[in-house]
Amino acid sequence: MTISRIKLERFTAFEKIDINLSSGINVFVGANGTGKTHLMKLAYAACDISKTKANFAEKLVRVFMPTGRAIGRLVKRQKVSSRCAVEVFRNDLKLRVSFSNHATVTDSATVTGGKSWCEKPIESVYIPVKEMLSNAPGFRSLYSQREIHFEEIYSDILDRAYRPALRGPVAAERKGLLKNLQKTMEGKVTIKDEEFFLRNRQGNLEFTLLAEGIRKLGLLWLLIQNGTLLNGSILFWDEPETNLNPKLFGPLIEILLVLQRMDVQVFLATHDYVILKELDLRKQSNDTVLFHSLFREQESGLIQCYSTDEYLQIHPNAIQDTFLDLFDRDVKRDLGLSEEG
Repeated sequence: MTISRIKLERFTAFEKIDINLSSGINVFVGANGTGKTHLMKLAYAACDISKTKANFAEKLVRVFMPTGRAIGRLVKRQKVSSRCAVEVFRNDLKLRVSFSNHATVTDSATVTGGKSWCEKPIESVYIPVKEMLSNAPGFRSLYSQREIHFEEIYSDILDRAYRPALRGPVAAERKGLLKNLQKTMEGKVTIKDEEFFLRNRQGNLEFTLLAEGIRKLGLLWLLIQNGTLLNGSILFWDEPETNLNPKLFGPLIEILLVLQRMDVQVFLATHDYVILKELDLRKQSNDTVLFHSLFREQESGLIQCYSTDEYLQIHPNAIQDTFLDLFDRDVKRDLGLSEEG
């Protein structure tokens, strides 16, 4: 069961927003500070507690890491007392949490819908911008024993990466994805003493010696190989283009489209034109893709969202506007024209 809707009031940067989501691929675009990552983190937190049965308010604190772990600091900043509300929907199921900007502990938050929400657990994974596999040895034990200032998404991704492979035969679609990733990486991932290696013709290459883009593909291979990303699971990926060679964008998008066809719901936040265009050009008529453009309304300064299933209808689209501006300036320079010409 996929995440179908997110409704927020006075949460972090948002005053009020209500977004309907695709059961396939959801792509968040927008300028820095418009809340793309925040939307994905809170949706991930809701998914994760459906399996761990943890308190939703506590998971939000561990994922967002407000100063002093004071949950009230997640309320949109105002000079007066105010209260925020977060609602995440899975069709007819709703998980809700509300708390005051004066709240310092999660016990003061009001959570409703948690019991029914956890009766139908969802497998989910959040891939952060920062690559973690090369820093993995010892991190989980340190995180579990010490108060270190790392958002819990970093510990969570390692927990999922370390899972052993599923028993039984590998389905054809999953086998095809693994084969394509192995071809792109020129090897497969192995684990020894909590350290990750890429095994290829040269032997075992430790992840610390690999390009970060290859490490990201290696993580994706692991998540597919160990069964974390199977039918009905949800993938959240923040800026997948970071440190990845643009020639790999196409194969990456093709893999995400195949996952979507396997009923994996996908959430992406991106600043990259090529990622958007590869998705636009490669998606087929039966693929379900929804673009969500987050922007600040000029008069009020409030963050709004415009959603569309057509790439050309994304508005505003600062990514495309910037790319077209660069193209125009490049053409004018080649023609010997001035910027005003």
